[in-house]
Amino acid sequence: MSSREDEALARAAVTALTGQLALAPKPGLPDPRDLGALVTRRDHRLLRWSAKSLAPGLAAMAAAARRTGEPTPGLRTELGAIGRCTEHSVRLAGGGHRGALWALGLLVAAAALDPRADARDVAATAKRIAAHPDKRAPRRPSRGSSVSAKYGAAGARGEARAGFPHVRRALDALTRARAAGATEEQSRLDALLTVMSTLQDTELLYTAGPLGLRHVQAGAREVLEAGGTATEAGADALSSLDADLHTRAWSPRGSAGLLAGALFLDALPVRAPARAA
Repeated sequence: MSSREDEALARAAVTALTGQLALAPKPGLPDPRDLGALVTRRDHRLLRWSAKSLAPGLAAMAAAARRTGEPTPGLRTELGAIGRCTEHSVRLAGGGHRGALWALGLLVAAAALDPRADARDVAATAKRIAAHPDKRAPRRPSRGSSVSAKYGAAGARGEARAGFPHVRRALDALTRARAAGATEEQSRLDALLTVMSTLQDTELLYTAGPLGLRHVQAGAREVLEAGGTATEAGADALSSLDADLHTRAWSPRGSAGLLAGALFLDALPVRAPARAA
């Protein structure tokens, strides 16, 4: 893999993130409808702009993985250092995307380690990277880690160390919805709702507590059980959930970041396995 391929992986990851941002309606999450509202238009535009600032860091993560060649403790430490520098760049560009950076960084590095791997193999390799501790990580607990400890939620680190199960569920949901004739936007919304229906989102636990989290999960399941966003009943249920979460100011940001990870893996080229000599 060359530096050009590292940059291509980074661009694919940013495209996945901006693709997630472009979806609407996303319950409780920023989407293009916010451009018409003065209160929130700046937030959504900043998110779209700051997403681009992830590209150099993601390319550096791919390059680090390519140089190392194995999911070693040293690679995990280097990815952590690059990630913290990238977070600083993102803050200067407007902020946001911390959860997405964690997921996309690991998946980009895993894809760089084995350019011939399919989506599920990439997730498995990311699990092997995440299994190592980041020895240079700040000792102070983050909000996510504090919430995880309080409620016993897996959190972003647990999701990665489990091999991104919700990213894989989102990929399955994309496949099912497309096969059933849903549009690409509807398929992606169904994938988002699939993640929301079971993810122990630490952002929601922080803002809404366990009861609020279960409320959001039940609302997402209601949309899916109604037939998904491609059906009239599912679209009505989605509209109700969207209005409810915006009224309560509850935002399932963890689900959005994992959907971006799924869209990145979904965009990876499918390659035939190498033939034995």
